[in-house]
Amino acid sequence: MACGGCSCEAAVGATASEAYLEGEPVREARELVAELCRHFYAQGWVTGTGGSITVKVNDPAVPLADRLIVMSPSGVQKERMVAEDMYVMAADGKVLSAPVAKPWPNKPPKCTDCAPLFMKAYLMRGAGAVIHSHGMETCIATMLNPGAKEFRMTHMEMIKGIKGHGYRDELVIPIVENTPYEYELTDSLSEAIAAYPKATAVLVRNHGIYVWGDSWINAKTQAECYHYLLDACIKLYQLGIDWTTPEHGPINNAKRQRSILSSEIPNGCRAADSSKCVVLDIEGTTTPISFVTDVMFPYARDNVREHLTSTFDSEETKDDIKLLRIQIEDDLRNGISGAVPVPPDEAGKEEVINSLVANVESMIKADRKITPLKQLQGHIWRTGFEKKELQGVVFEDVPVALKNWHSSGIKVYIYSSGSREAQRLLFGNTTYGDLRKFLCGYFDTTTGNKRETRSYFEVSQSLGVDSPSQILFITDVFQEAVAAKNTGFEVIISIRPGNAPLPDNHGFRTIKSFSEI
Repeated sequence: MACGGCSCEAAVGATASEAYLEGEPVREARELVAELCRHFYAQGWVTGTGGSITVKVNDPAVPLADRLIVMSPSGVQKERMVAEDMYVMAADGKVLSAPVAKPWPNKPPKCTDCAPLFMKAYLMRGAGAVIHSHGMETCIATMLNPGAKEFRMTHMEMIKGIKGHGYRDELVIPIVENTPYEYELTDSLSEAIAAYPKATAVLVRNHGIYVWGDSWINAKTQAECYHYLLDACIKLYQLGIDWTTPEHGPINNAKRQRSILSSEIPNGCRAADSSKCVVLDIEGTTTPISFVTDVMFPYARDNVREHLTSTFDSEETKDDIKLLRIQIEDDLRNGISGAVPVPPDEAGKEEVINSLVANVESMIKADRKITPLKQLQGHIWRTGFEKKELQGVVFEDVPVALKNWHSSGIKVYIYSSGSREAQRLLFGNTTYGDLRKFLCGYFDTTTGNKRETRSYFEVSQSLGVDSPSQILFITDVFQEAVAAKNTGFEVIISIRPGNAPLPDNHGFRTIKSFSEI
């Protein structure tokens, strides 16, 4: 197959032919980066030679992972960039073409210092383009709370421009600490990318933002949305308005102001007079196990084929399939029972879906607590709730307890192996109405495995309490109770119909109803 007048093999691997490097796809990518640099300079994102842009060469004949990379240079006036100023690299980051030195007072050519960070986005997220901006709003937003590890917002229209998010969703942008040299950020950026699988951006405190997308159009669109949203949050802060809650009410006092700017996850709850928080499990704690096993799981299993077929070409489902492929490849390497290979897209939609359905059914049967499965289930359940084919079920004592805690200023969070979207759907569509107004936020397996102590440490860090002992965790699972206790949480085990028996002399307080607390 021809690609830009050359054989496809000439464009991949560690090297590329001279003819391909001078061909139309590479030339267009060079010109695109130069044009974007000029455009972003006008936006104030890359002034003072700061910031940088990189794109994959657009050649459909070459798989995205193998395409050549074009990067802007370092220390060059971005508004004066031309195509010849760009570096061209192989997919592994090896420089294939460098610009020719220009006369004084121009600096000798040097590839962007962002190169190792750009490569992380390419390799870890399969990005098609990455933008690094020094826009003022991206810098100031990270200064509002020097200790925050995340920047959160919700119920703002432009959130819809961020991949995988809707108007009602909470947008979470991880924050990493700045370093004297750009390349020193590489490890912390890669850790943030790994820890936040849904994120398409990382903020660098006192510095700027990295944004990536499947294409330059997607990356540019998201970058524009991030800048708009961060600018809006700064203005809301100046006006004393809370951008982290659905109602966007006033910031009432200094304590509330500190709470808003912390790395907690507020979602419509008012500040507590004390620092006490309650974190609730769902299955066997707020909701009968039978509802999950006999209603939710079968619904996802019975509708997975229809869901994948009807939404196969959507960006959301493409992301679901990408995560499933990664998980299945790992399962096959580890000899997990029920895992079957997923053919490449070239095999056809039907073949891909058949193998995905087989894997998902096996995962559901084994009740695996893994993010790719939980994310897909959440999307299937969303359709069920929208069609009124599903309705959330909670024990009768739960709504009363949630209301009482909320009225007392005690903040309540959910930590479940189900995705955050699935959690919101369940509590937003119960037989008792919408209970989300009593909840401050949601944690899922992206925080960590619920049976691991470190996961509860991450929860405590996010809630911003002075001590983990200020958090009460209620669960029906003994191993989760042990992990939370080892972190310092106060723990109560829920005894509900259908729950698994506890070990003798387990040492935890137990309750049969929230009314006992």
